[in-house]
Amino acid sequence: MPENVKTVDTLPAIYPDYIGVTIPEGIAPLNFNALGEGVDCMDVVVKGSKGGELHANGEWADFDVDDWHQLTAQNRGGTLTFTVCMEKDGQWTQYKGFTVTVSSDALSDYGLTYRRIKPGYEVGGDIGIYQRDIHSFEETAILTEHILPGRCFNCHTPNHNNPSLFTLQIRGEGGGTLVQRNGKQTWYNTKTDSTKAAGSYAYWHPEGRYCAYSANSVHQAFFVGSGQRIEVYHQFSTVEVLDTKTNELILSPQIQNGDLAIHPAFSADGRTLYYSSSKPCRVPAEFEQVKCSLCAISFDAATGTFGERVDTLLNGPATDKSYTLVRPSYDGRWLMYTVSSRSNFPIAQNDADLWLMDLKTGEHRELSEVNSRQSESYHNWSRNSRWFVFSSKREDGMYTKLYIAHIDGNGKVSKPFLLPQRYPRKYYGELMDAYNVPEFTSEKVVFDAHEAYRQVFRDERVGVKVKSEE
Repeated sequence: MPENVKTVDTLPAIYPDYIGVTIPEGIAPLNFNALGEGVDCMDVVVKGSKGGELHANGEWADFDVDDWHQLTAQNRGGTLTFTVCMEKDGQWTQYKGFTVTVSSDALSDYGLTYRRIKPGYEVGGDIGIYQRDIHSFEETAILTEHILPGRCFNCHTPNHNNPSLFTLQIRGEGGGTLVQRNGKQTWYNTKTDSTKAAGSYAYWHPEGRYCAYSANSVHQAFFVGSGQRIEVYHQFSTVEVLDTKTNELILSPQIQNGDLAIHPAFSADGRTLYYSSSKPCRVPAEFEQVKCSLCAISFDAATGTFGERVDTLLNGPATDKSYTLVRPSYDGRWLMYTVSSRSNFPIAQNDADLWLMDLKTGEHRELSEVNSRQSESYHNWSRNSRWFVFSSKREDGMYTKLYIAHIDGNGKVSKPFLLPQRYPRKYYGELMDAYNVPEFTSEKVVFDAHEAYRQVFRDERVGVKVKSEE
């Protein structure tokens, strides 16, 4: 225990910055390091407002997982107070205590799935889709390039946190669209003469029969001497819906109208399809003119048909903004989306921020509680719509990391916390991967990667036809 302690009235400098965050009961321990050099030892005492106490002493604050879970359970709806002492050059200093709120709202999902990829702007580079138990530090691979060497694949998309139904897309030679339902893999060729490309960005209809995709061509252009690295653009992009029962693609003349449609998402009740739409322009030369509007069209699951009218919820050209990556909360209350000055690929835009729309009132606002000076982009909801995860480049402008935040029934959002790691400074300091497209899953994903290997190199695909061309 520390002796001859000097007390100061300043907060400790720690990494990650967990000071004042709100967490759920049972989350992995909020381990942290001293920020900066020269600290020889840390001593941390955590006391719950409803009882219980934890103690950690060593190179960093490393809490026992079971003891941490017990403390957060005991203090659900209360607070945890952290008292931090640091030893430097033989002198102990005790800093001003800080609190962490333990929400009364549960986060009962098993964990997160996400893709990890090196931000090197080339195909390949040890891409992997992983899952993480958010209640511990266990991370396991779902599918990596070690299984499919030289292949690029986009992200695992479950149906509303359901790990037994998901889709992903393999690009390039041997590529295809995978739909796994209750452990059975079905591989589709979703490219047709009408749609030009296979499906990529995906979102499931809540009933599980339909899955919306955007079919697009992704290109990159690089800046020289501008302070910005890259602009990502699409030469064509459209939204389609795959009927997994009939193996048909459902198209809408209102969407296939020559504009670029991207990032589809069904409403919580499945009656509306949201998406982003921009007018075509000469890219990359006119990259600053890519302004996406947030649109909505009705969808009838019984007949597999779209409505006749598109509603523009937010007009990109009129507001000189671009609205992308819409994600409805599963309780039907909120729409969360990104806002940037341009582009339909917000993760490459430094000014991309998260915004929230109240579907009851139509009011919308910037989520200043979670935004930073760098890009905030891919985001998704927990099963009970009281938590959301998003990716942010706030630390260095290069690597996206995952943050979780709480939202209450009135739309009040807490300070986000970085996804906990056992030894955070070492883990995040040495990880050369960026995280993207995180999704909550209610249980652990079971996936036969070796069967995926056999299917990819067997190159046998279920063909699809366009429903409107029957």
